[in-house]
Amino acid sequence: MSEFLSPVKKLFIDHKIKIGVFFIILVLWLFCLPKNLFKDPTSTVVNSSDSALIGARIAADGQWRFPPMDSVPERFENSILLFEDEYFYQHPGFNPISILKAVGHNLTKETRRGGSTITQQVIRLSRKNQSRTYWEKLIEVFMATRLELRHSKEDILKLYASHTPYGGNVVGLETAAWRYFGIPAHELSWGQSAALAVLPNAPALIFPGRNEQSFLEKRNRLLKKLWKKEVIDETTYDLAIAEPLPQEPIPLPDVAPHLTERIRNEHPGERVTTSIQKSLQQRLNLLAERHYQQLKSNEIHNLAILVLDVETRKVLGYVGNSPSDETHANYVDIVTKKRSTGSTLKPFLFASLLDEGQLLPHTLVEDVPTVINGYNPQNFNLTYTGAVSASKALSRSLNVPAVRLLREYGLEKFYNKLHKMNMESLDKPSSHYGLSLILGGAESSLWEVTSTYASLASSLNYFSTHSSTYRSQEFNKATYIHDETKDFGKEQFDPLIFGAGSIYSTFQSMYEVNRPEGDENWQFFDSSQPIAWKTGTSFGFKDAWAIGVTPKYAIGVWAGNADGEGRPGLTGITAAAPLLFDVLDALPQSGWFQEPFDDLVELDVCEQSGFRASVYCDDIKKEWVPTHGTRSGSCPYHQQVFLDATERFRVNSECYPLEDMVAKNWLVLPPILEYYYASSNPNYQPLPPYLEGCSALENNLMEFIYPKNNEAVLIPKDLGKTNREIILKLAHQQSNTTIYWYLNGTFLGKTENFHELILDIEPGTYTLTAVDSQGNRIQQEVEVRYASGE
Repeated sequence: MSEFLSPVKKLFIDHKIKIGVFFIILVLWLFCLPKNLFKDPTSTVVNSSDSALIGARIAADGQWRFPPMDSVPERFENSILLFEDEYFYQHPGFNPISILKAVGHNLTKETRRGGSTITQQVIRLSRKNQSRTYWEKLIEVFMATRLELRHSKEDILKLYASHTPYGGNVVGLETAAWRYFGIPAHELSWGQSAALAVLPNAPALIFPGRNEQSFLEKRNRLLKKLWKKEVIDETTYDLAIAEPLPQEPIPLPDVAPHLTERIRNEHPGERVTTSIQKSLQQRLNLLAERHYQQLKSNEIHNLAILVLDVETRKVLGYVGNSPSDETHANYVDIVTKKRSTGSTLKPFLFASLLDEGQLLPHTLVEDVPTVINGYNPQNFNLTYTGAVSASKALSRSLNVPAVRLLREYGLEKFYNKLHKMNMESLDKPSSHYGLSLILGGAESSLWEVTSTYASLASSLNYFSTHSSTYRSQEFNKATYIHDETKDFGKEQFDPLIFGAGSIYSTFQSMYEVNRPEGDENWQFFDSSQPIAWKTGTSFGFKDAWAIGVTPKYAIGVWAGNADGEGRPGLTGITAAAPLLFDVLDALPQSGWFQEPFDDLVELDVCEQSGFRASVYCDDIKKEWVPTHGTRSGSCPYHQQVFLDATERFRVNSECYPLEDMVAKNWLVLPPILEYYYASSNPNYQPLPPYLEGCSALENNLMEFIYPKNNEAVLIPKDLGKTNREIILKLAHQQSNTTIYWYLNGTFLGKTENFHELILDIEPGTYTLTAVDSQGNRIQQEVEVRYASGE
């Protein structure tokens, strides 16, 4: 019995071993494939909004290997299957008949023949082309069957097309189509598809001038086979064999090089479809080239252009630098680099003041010599207008009014508002920038500034089209990703930062007064479509800005030198504005902003002063202003004066009969404002003089221009002298008058009409007195000290 059981037991053990081996092989088969079959780095590929290639960067391993394809073109599929694997859709990953034929051929012939299917070739590619042995072939068959279970035939074909070498450092069908024919794979003709189908079988054929005949014969044999199989007709065959073979690789498109490089850093190895409009980008490149040729004659070598869609905040055009050379840092992406903002922040201050009712659009603001804690801002033309409308001060980018308004509004308050507008580049405390913040004391990028302008325009558009509401995250940064949808937050009735009325009034001011004084050729910048725009120039003529917005587009332009070298004439008006308007002309029409009447109120406004009309204003107009404009004060400059019967002299009740007095409303500016205002406004009428025998009851007829009250006079110490010359300057409301000057009670001299006196003086504290011919006097303490503080 035991002798009978022993063979049975042996059979049972053998059966268990076989089952165990089977399960081991099954487990090995199930887990023989890595999770990611290919781990090679891929090239960064950048497409335009219509999926056209506009740039690419080589993979980290030095290969041109585009990310995997999402589909295989039909022409290439037919060609490769007929050439490499005719029964691809029937076999389980390997073709036994092909293998047997290959073995027989290799045993009887000197040449070598492969019997690998496309699936097996995918495995061999993933294993880095191991040496071709029968054992390796067995491994390929083993893994190929597993690949067939894990992936569809279509996916396997895409893996093959994406990772097949095409000679040199060209890998993948899409890469080869661009490198050899300059077109995307889905546009390949039959002749081109056949050429690329036979090329992986012998990549050495691609070298120009070598093996061309062999390459041609292989391609034509495949085309003939396609014709015989009735995949193509005879006419298509004849046209296909007449097509030339690919030669040496051609350069890839590089329409937006700086954006492509930025994407390579931010999305390495990815295929990114951007929001760039290719036709617009090409037009911007031409404009950049043209303006660069003009600017470089003044040794201005760099520029940048950014165009955004206001509604989506997507980038439509991106020129990161001029087409100069490496000597002038043409590789630097200026769009993202922080530069001095110049005057580009002034509209935000203007909108802030309007929004809180501290200002009306055309209110007169002071433009006079100003010293604040030793800081002495200057206008670009080094002149003063005395008083100028706020809108004109904005459009003409006057520095002194901007600094005075910032001090009035509050530096810290404005700084915090800029942060709410998502201007992250302001990474130092407000005290670091001081009042120069409004004149370019801060740095920001073209990307950030243009995005902020676009946010203002978007907020105004949304209010006008969505039942007078705002969005909680309106000030979102721009994006170049085509499929990215920005979250602008929830609807709300309260404005996030600015009301629609203040934004509209700001844009209206930036649009209406668009010609600076003294520029006879400014009509060159007139455009067929309206735009709210602002220029900026940094200290030292290092940065020229021009930013503009329409209801649909935000345009940012910067010009200068990447190394920070300043150049005479490098201003926003001359260097950046012409390019801005050329870009505007390249864009479709977008109209003008809708007037947001729900956030505006109609007020009676003084025609001359721009303030709310007072009882003494004669010329009054109706004007739509931001709703908080009702908080603004009435006109402080108009007052009632009494004249004699001839209306040539002022009088009062002490010297003239009441019944003969003529009451008139008069625009009366303070002396220092009047001093500058009258010289630039010939229609301004100063107050008439007093009739002889009448005394001036007012005490504000004159005012010191320099030195100002409570401000020390600093004199340089490094000239080796013991005393210094200073200039005393005074404004008087009456043009024909004499001023007598005294220092510590000692008579210094007299001036007539223009009241300036040069004085040699030593450091110390003095009492300065000025008396006019009618006995009116002003007096103030003056401290004179060396600049070193001694």
